[in-house]
Amino acid sequence: MSLTSQSALTSLTSQTFPMIQRIQTLWLLLAGALGILSLKTSFYSGHRINDVLPKPVVFMPATYNILLIICTTGVAFASLISIFLFKNRKLQLRITIAALLLSVVTLLLYYWQSQSFVPGESGFNLTAIIPIAIPFVLFFAARNIWKDERLIKSVDRLR
Repeated sequence: MSLTSQSALTSLTSQTFPMIQRIQTLWLLLAGALGILSLKTSFYSGHRINDVLPKPVVFMPATYNILLIICTTGVAFASLISIFLFKNRKLQLRITIAALLLSVVTLLLYYWQSQSFVPGESGFNLTAIIPIAIPFVLFFAARNIWKDERLIKSVDRLR
């Protein structure tokens, strides 16, 4: 590939997808996808304490409780909306941190709901890793947004 065609491709890519070039966009997209995916996958399963005999196996996805639905969709939408705020990094960082805190609240709600299951006959599912990964992904996104803002400030000082 010649130098002019490579620069033309880079120019076209930067004009078409300016926000995709930043790593925090990928982290935010991953957090949004994991949030949507956690609406369908089960976090915990087992027998509920108040069930009558025979006890059926109950699965606990994010749609199990209205608070879990609100928090999970809030995290997913905040992550996805934050992607498009790439020109306003301070607001993007605030929304990402708010989504991070909301994802921690979501994990606490999952734990609180899991207490209504019989202790020896219930357990976490393998797909519980999805909601647990969301705060880490959002932390990486927030860290990269902060680094980007710090870089812009240092460049502005040099001018």
